[in-house]
Amino acid sequence: IVFQGEGCRTVPLSGHVGFDSLPDQLVNKSVNHGFCFNILCVGETGLGKSTLMDTLFNTKFEGDPASHSQPGVQLKSSTYDLQESNVNLKLTIVSTVGFGDQINKEDSYKPIVEFIDAQFEAYLQEELKIRRVLHSYHDTRIHACLYFIAPTGHSLKSLDLVTMKKLDSKVNIIPIIAKSDAISKSELTKFKIKITSELVSNGVQIYQFPTDDESVAEINGTMNAHLPFAVIGSTEELKIGNKMMKARQYPWGTVQVENEAHCDFVKLREMLIRVNMEDLREQTHTRHYELYRRCKLEEMGFKDTDPDSKPFSLQETYEAKRNEFLGELQKKEEAMRQMFVQRVKEKEAELKEAEKELHEKFDRLKKLHQDEKKKLEDKKKSLDDEVNAFKQRKTAAELLQSQAQQAGGSQTLKRDKERKK
Repeated sequence: IVFQGEGCRTVPLSGHVGFDSLPDQLVNKSVNHGFCFNILCVGETGLGKSTLMDTLFNTKFEGDPASHSQPGVQLKSSTYDLQESNVNLKLTIVSTVGFGDQINKEDSYKPIVEFIDAQFEAYLQEELKIRRVLHSYHDTRIHACLYFIAPTGHSLKSLDLVTMKKLDSKVNIIPIIAKSDAISKSELTKFKIKITSELVSNGVQIYQFPTDDESVAEINGTMNAHLPFAVIGSTEELKIGNKMMKARQYPWGTVQVENEAHCDFVKLREMLIRVNMEDLREQTHTRHYELYRRCKLEEMGFKDTDPDSKPFSLQETYEAKRNEFLGELQKKEEAMRQMFVQRVKEKEAELKEAEKELHEKFDRLKKLHQDEKKKLEDKKKSLDDEVNAFKQRKTAAELLQSQAQQAGGSQTLKRDKERKK
């Protein structure tokens, strides 16, 4: 087998073969299958995230207003099926409800990181299945993160720097200055320079539009210098001249959303959707997801090469992990058995102690019963003696009474005889 770069020969064709239609076949297959694109909107409450999404895709995404009374950050995901010409797009918009609302903002980034990792984990689990259905699997991995920066005109908030630093290795971050009409053009230029310098000094890696493709190298190189984009969103259309345009009406004038002299909305739409949407999808898969997948597999013990720099066998890795798992299972089983034996011994000791206490209590009660019985018998005997003594005294009294009666009768008879004489 001869691989490319190792001596492949170039041969001329003597006629038309037909494999030059492969790009057309790929386009037709992709169009029939449809595309998916997932956007994460991160920013504080009131920066116009929902309005900008409606403006970007020229529609009104239905959704109930989110409650901002939650104790932490909640991520709300909504999926829509869009169609333009004959191209179908499954668009998922994820918003961070309550971001920046808490008094303690220290852990505000954690729910966002956990959500992004959860989408990576779901895709990885689908890849590791025996029967995979990746062709029909709804890919929920975040392709682009629009980070909304408040138009303060001074510097980035600590919350913004910490959050972007935690997200830059997991998602393509595109920073944008929301509601940029709140500050003047000169302040906006200084604000952009300040933001860029702070991102560089803090080591935050934002998404750079690719310049390796000659067809888009010039425009992407130019647009990289405009980051972060200063945008304005509006779904209200006003008549300006002879045209209906999306704009915001103020007492002092009108701000046109699609006027590049007023804001960078058109630049954002061009770069995000019309030029680099596929690159964002590709970067998510080849860079961010690949990093997550590699770290996850390394945690599980999988490697590309063994210590001898030989290809690492998946079967050997599986067997080693299986044996390690069985060993740990046996250790846990033995520990549980020892714990069970110890618990049984402790319970037996408790039962023996309780049995001993019961015997001692029984002996005390038995002795108490015997003492009480003896006391009752003694009392009964004394009562019997008293009864016998009383009977004897009664008998003696009755005898004396009868003798007295007899003596009285004899004296009466004697007196009666003496009177007769």
